[in-house]
Amino acid sequence: MRLEEYWGIGPKTRAVLEASLGTEAAIEAIEAGDLRSLVDAGVDRSRATRILRRAQPAQGMELLATGDARAVYKTIIELAAEKAVCEEAAARLRVLTPLTDQDAMSDRLDAVERGRETWRDLDSDARSTVRDVFAAYDERGGGQLAAVETAIELHESAPTDGAFEPIAELDPGGLSDAAVALGALGDGRVRSGADEELDRLRDARETVETMRADTTGLVEELRSEGVRDTTAFRDGLVERLRDETTIDTAGIREAMPEDALDATGFIDGTLRFLRDSLEESVDERAAAVRESLEADLDAAREDVEHARAAVDRVARDLSLGRFAETYDLQRPTYATDDALAVTGARNLSLLASGGAVQPVTYALGEHGIDAPVGHRVAVLTGANSGGKTTLLETLCQIEILAHMGLPVPAETARLSVRDRIVFHRRHASFNAGVLESTLQSVVPPLTAGERTLMLVDEFEAITEPGRAADLLHGLVRLTVDEGALGVFVTHLADDLEPLPSSARTDGIFAKGLTDDLELEVDYQPRFGEVGRSTPEFIVSRLVANADDAAERAGFRTLAEAVDTEVVQRTLADARWRD
Repeated sequence: MRLEEYWGIGPKTRAVLEASLGTEAAIEAIEAGDLRSLVDAGVDRSRATRILRRAQPAQGMELLATGDARAVYKTIIELAAEKAVCEEAAARLRVLTPLTDQDAMSDRLDAVERGRETWRDLDSDARSTVRDVFAAYDERGGGQLAAVETAIELHESAPTDGAFEPIAELDPGGLSDAAVALGALGDGRVRSGADEELDRLRDARETVETMRADTTGLVEELRSEGVRDTTAFRDGLVERLRDETTIDTAGIREAMPEDALDATGFIDGTLRFLRDSLEESVDERAAAVRESLEADLDAAREDVEHARAAVDRVARDLSLGRFAETYDLQRPTYATDDALAVTGARNLSLLASGGAVQPVTYALGEHGIDAPVGHRVAVLTGANSGGKTTLLETLCQIEILAHMGLPVPAETARLSVRDRIVFHRRHASFNAGVLESTLQSVVPPLTAGERTLMLVDEFEAITEPGRAADLLHGLVRLTVDEGALGVFVTHLADDLEPLPSSARTDGIFAKGLTDDLELEVDYQPRFGEVGRSTPEFIVSRLVANADDAAERAGFRTLAEAVDTEVVQRTLADARWRD
């Protein structure tokens, strides 16, 4: 396979990868989802991430049929990556994609549960040790040697069950031999410390090179020591070299030239001969040591590959387990019939921000929870700032997480495997181009998919209300006709009647104002009811917060327009609570 056959790799990126890794190693990195290798090779991180995501089965990313669905996916990935035990694991989490096989989803959920249970069972000291080991893994820069050393450390310090089972199955003796070989051969040459004789020869060569760089000074030093005749000069040089190197006397005398014209030429000739001889000896010894180390490495090759895979798997499972534990995520159930049903569902982004979250129950299709059954489409209505868009986003998060084989932010979730998720946020613009692009983004995946989920927010924001109601009614009917499930947020519920028999209207209602005159909303939708906007509550707040009499009088005029009695009652309730 050629590198350019992968999505996102053109001539420039191919040249970068080939120059740094070589074609075969680059392909191995892509197939293994090895983000670090691509980034270290010089590929921009965001581009490398997209390349690796697209290298996964194409159907996985096709689930995310709109830009808003892909944005939700990216948010999920980043929240998960924040809980990674190391940067290498975070990089691998960022290239996880939705899965297309239900068995694969179940297998990943099993792995996440093992990771969560294992992390729960570790005491604070054990957690600290594991974090330190993975921090060292990052500091070592990844790669084979880092993985082997990390595997050895985990084998010595971590439990042998749960998520750590892949480490327990490794052979620590074989890994130790591999670590020595990898450490010695890591940068393409035999490193210092790998072989005593090679180190001795290199030290001697370096000393000789240093002496040769200042032969005139060496002559003067020998003369200052009282050396005058040729014999004494020879003996003095032998003594100096014996003191500062490990070269034997016979080797030194063999290197001395017979035809030198002066002392400087004599020393330079001797040192040049010794340097050349040592260079040859270093090369010969390095070749022999390299051959021996490579043989050891070949013998341990399988252990090395197992260690890399084990470290990656343990890091991934622990990271996803921490993610699930942090947000109290629960395992979803995959339905054989067409359904989407959640109880106690919470928005993951709100959980991450630390704000208060009201769990909600919602359902479509044949679900079996305490909600109307058999409706394929819901028209969701209610007050502004009432949580309608947040509910759509929550449903989108739950669907994407479940399709990635990850637990979801809900007490229970029962859903069908889908091939398209169409999530469209509200984009306020009365512009023909926006209307056309919106229809092009939501209709083709609906008609192309066999099991599509439609989550569309305030469709009327992109064109005038009268025509928007016609288009939205058509979109609801098309969703039903195509056998899809859908939730459509709108303020035009009355204009959509009559809905198809398999569609219903749900509403979210404001309850009043809090003690701080903030809008108080019951985020749990009421099934089969039209949620009304609540301008009287907003006007009540404006009346209460008016700075002067004229401003207050102006807002009271608006109160008369909406419902003076309700405004007065709301203000009275707020004062009573004060």
